[in-house]
Amino acid sequence: MSRTPSNMLPLGTIAPEFYLKDMNSVDMNFSFADIKGEKGTLVMFICNHCPFVHHAIEEIVRIANDYRVQGIGVVAISSNDVSKFPQDAPELMTEFAFENNFEFPYLYDETQQVAKAYDAACTPDFFLFDNQNKLVYRGQLDDSRPGNGIPLSGSDLRGAIDGVIYNRIINPNQKPSLGCNIKWK
Repeated sequence: MSRTPSNMLPLGTIAPEFYLKDMNSVDMNFSFADIKGEKGTLVMFICNHCPFVHHAIEEIVRIANDYRVQGIGVVAISSNDVSKFPQDAPELMTEFAFENNFEFPYLYDETQQVAKAYDAACTPDFFLFDNQNKLVYRGQLDDSRPGNGIPLSGSDLRGAIDGVIYNRIINPNQKPSLGCNIKWK
């Protein structure tokens, strides 16, 4: 299990646009503009097989469900090379989304151009944008990792999302996420 940290894209970066196929629906594609929430937007890079994602997936889905109704757009993107990691193939993304009750799009970044535009490095990797599409948070879900005994809370990401919703200052000292590296072609 590799332990790759986030690259920490500079705060204030405008959200890179994308247009990707949703593996959680039939014949739908989504852009950032389609996903954008009234108050902000959470873009997550995940994949099907990563133990860090498996460790956190229930809290990730809880956060998505808690905040979508409060004006936060939510999307998950998988950018892994499926020729080397067939467990991340699109049809298995559909299955993973169903098994984990995703009520948000799970997009497939086949060319890996979106991951590169976001400077995504690991799974899970979280990018939170305000209602002006400016990056206000990039980093970890919380301090919990597989095997470290710290319970999942989503505290870091939840604190940032609350900041966006309630117009609070978000601490710029943010801890990088840690997970499996994105499997580049």
